[in-house]
This record gives sequence, C-alpha cells and structure tokens, in this order.
Amino acid sequence: MIIGKSSFEKGHTYIMGIMNLTPDSFSDGGRLNSLEEVLDRAEEMVSEGVDIIDIGGESTRPGFTQISVEDEIARIVPAVFAIKKMYDVPISVDTYKAEVARAALEAGADLINDVWGLQYKDGELMAKYIAEYGAACCLMHNGRDNENPDADIIASVRKGLEKSVGIALDAGIKPKKIILDPGIGFGKTYEQNMELLKHLNSVELEGYPSLLGASRKSVIGATLDLPVDERLEGTLATTASAVCAKYLFARVHDVKANKRFVKMFEALRVD
Repeated sequence: MIIGKSSFEKGHTYIMGIMNLTPDSFSDGGRLNSLEEVLDRAEEMVSEGVDIIDIGGESTRPGFTQISVEDEIARIVPAVFAIKKMYDVPISVDTYKAEVARAALEAGADLINDVWGLQYKDGELMAKYIAEYGAACCLMHNGRDNENPDADIIASVRKGLEKSVGIALDAGIKPKKIILDPGIGFGKTYEQNMELLKHLNSVELEGYPSLLGASRKSVIGATLDLPVDERLEGTLATTASAVCAKYLFARVHDVKANKRFVKMFEALRVD
C-alpha cells in the first residue's frame, strides 16, 4: 500500500502517531496550542520513528463538543502545511466532515481517517473528495447509532465495514487505498471491545488492511483500573494483539514505546 511517498508492506505493523490539536481530547487535549508546538511535536514523533502522523482537530471522545467546519479547518490546515513542508512522513487527518477533508487534502494530507466510515451526513461527498485527490482512507466502524446494541459484535462490525467499503468503491476510491478499523470504544460495551480485541482477525475483510486504535482507551482503563495517563502497558498489550493479527497499523499516542515494542515483538514472532 502506498500512502504519500511511503510504502507499507503486508506482514509488518506500522505506527500511526496521534497528534491532537484539540483542547478537550480525552487523553492529551490542550497540549499543542501553537504552530511551533505542533512542529516540535512532529519533530519528536519523526525522531521516534513514526510512520504516519494522524492530525485531529475535533475530539471524538464520548460526550465531545462538536465544532464548526471553519474552526476545524483553522486548526488542521496550518499544521498539515507546516509538517508537509518540513517532513516526508505521510499525514493523516482525523475528520468525518467532507469540507474539512477537502481542505486537508488540498493542504497536502495523504489519508483521511473517518471515524464514521463514510456513513456520517455527507459521507458520500467526502468519499468523492478522497477519490478525486487519489488519497487513502481509513474507514472505522462506529456503533454509536446502533439500534441493536446486543447484536453479535463481530457480525455487526463486519456488516458496518462492508457498507463503508461499498460507499468508498461507489465513489471511485481504489481498493488499494482503503484501510479498515474495527472501532474500539465507539458505541461498544466493555465486553464487546474485549471480544473484538481477542478476535481481531474475525472482523477483517479480505483484501483490505486493518488498523487498530485502542491506545489509552477506556477498555484498558476498566481492565487495569488505571487513569488515562497510566495506560501505556495496557496499550502495548493491545498493540501485541494487532501484531499477532498482522494488522498493518497501530494508532497510538506513545510512538517511541510502541515502535520499539513492535520491532522486538515481530523479531520474536514465529510465523
């Protein structure tokens, strides 16, 4: 898979580093308040070996406050421009709004990471923008509007992801540009999240690489009874699950620790 100027080969798990430009993110909101701080953090992530930087301008935690398209663009676009000017690392933008996606793509973003899997209000329009720019996309399963929360979670995730893939293909997005994410924590109970983490291969769709985003999430906090800032070890355990399932990406906050962990874990893995 090609994203930006980088090639990502099946069989290895790459690190997508989270960069939140939000004051209310559940984990690290309010840390990056200027372009200088954004570039400092980008430099740090690159030095730690990040494979993709994922920029978010609006929190998607439970109970988040939605911001305007204009405000989200104002947060994201300068960061995309600045980072792309200094580094060759691919840039992903975490948004579910079509006009934000278009502005980010125009600024040079290489991938759109959509927590609604093209199933939000203007998802079909966003899919068209992604196709027009020849960009990659990560389509996540989101169960927040699930009318039957007690349904088989494996079947529900697969069905939702199949729908997202259909929207993408209908818009002209190439299959080789699509990544899928089971959506840990989004409209799922603790038990459902644990079932997904134990059976990551069961929700993969043939021909499409997968991404796991479980870093510091509540399922880890509930299991270990720890606050957000003490969930590194738990996150590494979920990264191990991603490596065992041969997911192409792990989306994480702690780049250095996860990068080193993956390198060692893959060296020990017996295929």
